[in-house]
Amino acid sequence: MADDKDVLRDVWFGRIPTCFTLNQDEVTEREAEPYYLLLPRVSYLTLVTDKVKKHFLKVMRSEDVEEMWFEYEGTPLKWHYPIGVLFDLHASNTVLPWNITVHFKSFPDQDLLHCPSNSIIEAHFMSSIKEADALKHKSQVVNDMQKKDHKQLWMGLQNDKFDQFWAMNRKLMEYPTEEGGFRYIPFRIYQTMSDRPFIQKLFRPVSPEGNTLTLGDLLKEMYPTAITNDGEQKRYQVVIHGIEPLLETPLQWLSEHLSHPDNFLHICVIPTPTD
Repeated sequence: MADDKDVLRDVWFGRIPTCFTLNQDEVTEREAEPYYLLLPRVSYLTLVTDKVKKHFLKVMRSEDVEEMWFEYEGTPLKWHYPIGVLFDLHASNTVLPWNITVHFKSFPDQDLLHCPSNSIIEAHFMSSIKEADALKHKSQVVNDMQKKDHKQLWMGLQNDKFDQFWAMNRKLMEYPTEEGGFRYIPFRIYQTMSDRPFIQKLFRPVSPEGNTLTLGDLLKEMYPTAITNDGEQKRYQVVIHGIEPLLETPLQWLSEHLSHPDNFLHICVIPTPTD
């Protein structure tokens, strides 16, 4: 892969200032102060909120505590989506800090997966990496790795160690020069205006004629309404890691540099804010 290490670092160290507030219906022994945290965009909520849990447990009675879950403006937040995706999808046009409500009661089983331990997050994360490698390399890279290599990927994410993670992840981002890119691009397109969780289909980074395909080419095929034609008012923002990449950006480059640690390119299509 091209060595744009500064881009990889900027993506890895992206943070969202967040204010956690206890749901007002929770029973507490004394007033619960809000808790502030810088959330890493590339991680998962349930992986980085131990401090939040400890903070609020100090004012709770143990009999009133069930599984902790989070909500933003009435929407339960799916822990198995990366934090940056949750923010871009639900709160990207709000004033910071991001205000998240903490619950210890009434877990919304119909909306959220249970997450009793970090091993559940690890299993989800490794499953995504394996799925991405199946698309990119027919699973050859992941299958050639040893168990300790898989563990290094997970520990790098869990402990927020950029060098530890990328020492192993760069193998997942390589491809034979003559092929011009991955077999297929692992991507997911999210939208708030749909009941479908996301769009995910097979898409190659190079056309049959050998032309480099772009983010715009992907959207034209997968989500044409996200493209603004000449003279039209812009209806949607296409956001990856909080920025709007140019539609002319090669998809292969985006996949190598703006994928989350799970090796998927997570693309959020959100309505353009109206004044």
